[in-house]
Formats: sequence, structure tokens, C-alpha cells
Amino acid sequence: MLDDLTDRGTEWLASAGLRPTRQRVALAALLVGDGHDRHVTAEWLFEAAVQANADVSLATVYNTLKAFCDAGLLREITVDGSRSYFDTNMTDHPHFYWEDDGVLTDAPSDQLRIERLPKAPNGARIASVDVVIRLRRD
Repeated sequence: MLDDLTDRGTEWLASAGLRPTRQRVALAALLVGDGHDRHVTAEWLFEAAVQANADVSLATVYNTLKAFCDAGLLREITVDGSRSYFDTNMTDHPHFYWEDDGVLTDAPSDQLRIERLPKAPNGARIASVDVVIRLRRD
């Protein structure tokens, strides 16, 4: 399964100047190999790797996700103090967090309007603005 997806994963790593280790290529293939953006947790990626017979530990998944974020390939979205999602779509866009299911999805950017942000304190600048809209089903 991973063999068909590794070319795109390898190119993705190369675009950020990351060395294509076996584990990185396997995880990159799962993240972007099919060309679709996704929001994943480390646990989801680990389970997908196990299903694909990729020999990686959960610690390797966490370390690799951090390396991908540091390289600008992923964005980490924290929805509460203990749960992070990793987004392959690096454009600025809001998210829906479905509290009932624990799922993070993209929200329509064209429907969001932020009129004004508060000024950053002296000696600081705004690096980014994350918008997570929490939803519950009726």
C-alpha cells in the first residue's frame, strides 16, 4: 500500500529539505501520499502506520510530527490542553472541532471575517491566529 504513495511523500519531504529516512517517508506517504489534506492525531497516524505494516513506534510518530511542524510541512492545532491535531493544509483557514466525535475539519474561510485583532504587547508580534469553532450535534 505505501509503495504507491511514497513518491509524493518523498517529494513533500524534499520540499522542506528533510532527509528522507525510512520512517519519515512512510509517515509522509500516509499523510500526503494520496494528495488529500487531512487532520490527524499522533495516535491516528500510528494506527495507520501499523495497518500499513510500517515499522514505527508511537514515540517516532511524535518526533516525526514535531520535525514536520518545525520544517513547515504541518501545522499543529491544539483543541484543548491534551489533544493536538496536525493539519497538512498550510494555508490560513478556520476549523470546526466536532466535540461529540473528536474530529477536526476545515471550516469555510470565505465565511469568516475578523475585523480587527488586538495589538500585540510591546516587544511581541502576532505570529498567527488559529480559529477553532467547537460544535456539538443537536
